[in-house]
Amino acid sequence: MASLKALKIRIGSVKSTQKITKAMKMVAAAKLRRAQEAAVAGRPYAERLEKVMGSLASKVTISASSPKLLAGTGSDQVHLIIVATSERGLAGAFNTNIVRAARKKADELVAAGKTVKFYIAGKKGRAVIKRFHAKQILADHEMGHIKNVAFTDAQALAEDVIRRYEAGEFDVAHLFYAKFQSALVQIPTGQQIIPVPLPESSADTGSGAAVEYEPDEESILADLLPRNVAIQIFRALLENAASEQGSRMNAMDNATRNAGDMINRLSIQYNRTRQAAITTELVEIISGAEAL
Repeated sequence: MASLKALKIRIGSVKSTQKITKAMKMVAAAKLRRAQEAAVAGRPYAERLEKVMGSLASKVTISASSPKLLAGTGSDQVHLIIVATSERGLAGAFNTNIVRAARKKADELVAAGKTVKFYIAGKKGRAVIKRFHAKQILADHEMGHIKNVAFTDAQALAEDVIRRYEAGEFDVAHLFYAKFQSALVQIPTGQQIIPVPLPESSADTGSGAAVEYEPDEESILADLLPRNVAIQIFRALLENAASEQGSRMNAMDNATRNAGDMINRLSIQYNRTRQAAITTELVEIISGAEAL
């Protein structure tokens, strides 16, 4: 049985930890609102641009002169999986879920006979991917210098990915991130961003209306295709920022409550140990008095 001193020290240690987790929960809650507003505000533009790209792509006859981001490389053998995670931990299963979804996609591609490469954006996805796919990592970018996500950050990543694509390092690119739904729910999401996926049906493109483009579709695509890649990556970073804070707030709230439960259990144990010690001393005093 632990001594009274050891129990008292442990109770003090858990109380200190509880103060830290409570403070981290409050900080995450304060950051969550702004990150959530940014993520929600960025969705309509990214989603609409994705539909416009699909609509344009469905109207263009793909040929040798078509933009490579639209026409593809002529093969789908090499797939690049872009894994966007956070730079900091203590966010529950946020990073784990993203990496798990990316690895599941990689396993499916490998089972289909494809070659898979990884593009890591964020420190917390690195360890697991290096453990299982060390030789398949194409690039590894840390995002610790970013305090508030800006479009220029996503644009830098997009330019690097596009440069590697044009150099023939891969044929298809998939982006994985966590879509923010609430502080309790963040959905691991994967989408193809290179080349532009064609819509599955006309309902997805809004092709019910007659639309004329000026200049022609090819000229618009040449300008919008690189922008679309950057916008989709920007959206992923915004969604991740909100999801990270929501997951961290929930994790720290659980940690704070668990610390409270542990303090209660340790306090009961401390009181019982103290009472047993007092009872033992009283028995010894009474026994000594009766022996006189």
